[in-house]
Amino acid sequence: MKVLYVTSEALPFIASGGLGDVAGSLPQAIRKRLVGCRIVMPLYEDIPQKFRDEMKFVTSISVPVSWRRQYCGIYEARHGGVTYYLLDNQYYFKRQGLYGYYDDAERFAFLSRAALEVITAVDYHPDVIHCNDWQTALVPIYYRLFYQDQEGYEDIKTLFTIHNIQYQGIYNMDILGDVFGIPWEAKGLVEFDGAINLMKGAMEACDRISTVSPTYAEEILDPWFAHGLDGMLRKNRDKLSGILNGIDTDNYNPEKDGLIYRNFSPQDYSGKAENKRLLQERLGLPQNPDVPLIAMVTRLVSHKGLDLVKHVFEEIIQGDVQFVLLGSGDWMYESFFREMQEKYPGKLAVTLGFIPELAHKIYAGADIFLMPSQSEPCGLAQMVSLRYGTIPIVRETGGLKDSVQDCGDGEGNGFTFQTYNAHDMLNAVRRAIQTYSRRDEWKVLIERALNSDFSWGRSANEYIKLYRLITKV
Repeated sequence: MKVLYVTSEALPFIASGGLGDVAGSLPQAIRKRLVGCRIVMPLYEDIPQKFRDEMKFVTSISVPVSWRRQYCGIYEARHGGVTYYLLDNQYYFKRQGLYGYYDDAERFAFLSRAALEVITAVDYHPDVIHCNDWQTALVPIYYRLFYQDQEGYEDIKTLFTIHNIQYQGIYNMDILGDVFGIPWEAKGLVEFDGAINLMKGAMEACDRISTVSPTYAEEILDPWFAHGLDGMLRKNRDKLSGILNGIDTDNYNPEKDGLIYRNFSPQDYSGKAENKRLLQERLGLPQNPDVPLIAMVTRLVSHKGLDLVKHVFEEIIQGDVQFVLLGSGDWMYESFFREMQEKYPGKLAVTLGFIPELAHKIYAGADIFLMPSQSEPCGLAQMVSLRYGTIPIVRETGGLKDSVQDCGDGEGNGFTFQTYNAHDMLNAVRRAIQTYSRRDEWKVLIERALNSDFSWGRSANEYIKLYRLITKV
């Protein structure tokens, strides 16, 4: 079986969020299971030169973008046993950053059309094209409209993965033909609520839809989570699956992580205490092993649950705890945490921005990881915290619910709460603090956390089952 994985970003070359992590890890795990998997992505200006030096020029093609014919250089790179095709067009991709430009519709129409043209250009005929989010939603649409009956494109199935349904690729109908090259008579495929909706079109055109956790697959059938597409998802419910993402267990490995102060393992995690002490020292907190250290590594935006934290923060911090926060985002939240740091010196350490090296040290050194998201399609931070023996407190939504089970039943690996309510969250925090004081119970929790399996191998096996279901291979 062969898979062509089409994405707008992928590690190690470039990433802006969780999609880049997934695209950098899942194809490698698939490839290790003897399923062919190659990746197509843009050759962005911001990709570091060290990676460019390792790329090999394969060929150039002319790609139709509506009435235009655009140059596309195809460069090949290999990483982790996977072949990447990076598509070069300086007009579209020689820019700072990945997204947010006035012509993103045209840029990603080019990517989607070029991904299909690559198939014959490099003589790689996939059984499945696996597309991701609105930036590649046009791939199954274009395949159905223009390619499925062409020689060299026979019997290809398409899988469309929704990483975050909030971002749907919505545009004015005026650009249907001029930018996307979709005939007016086919407008029904992409038209939704009087506009072009690329995600809706992909749902209609693809053979199968997946999301990044089983719970999120159920949640997006509800208007509260679906951002308007719940009816379309219910219509296509038979196509829908949810597969929980994994994490890169090589990058996040407490036994080998060079960014943390002391390495440790599930068999001997005594080094975790030293990570806590040195983290406290670095952040100017009293080096007290008996005080629970609560951490957040997050974007400071509302859907991450920051309103809940704000509402009861002083009730949390006035207890016998320390609190560490790393992140950036909305000015309102940044200002709040700066104010709290001034009000509670020696109890709260706030670092605004994102520093990967410090993030690793926080995962390894904290005792408790707070992640009270309003919505979370999958979430990776809670899995990373468990990997380092740091016990998560999460709201039961999306992938948080699928990866963290409350320890109140005597078997869980964290603390959970259900409703989006500040005092329900506060109750979970207090339960965690009380359990921390019972050190034998806490050691059992750490051991469960360190032995949790969130490797990509589990996820890859589920995707391979899905590929085989689609193709009947």
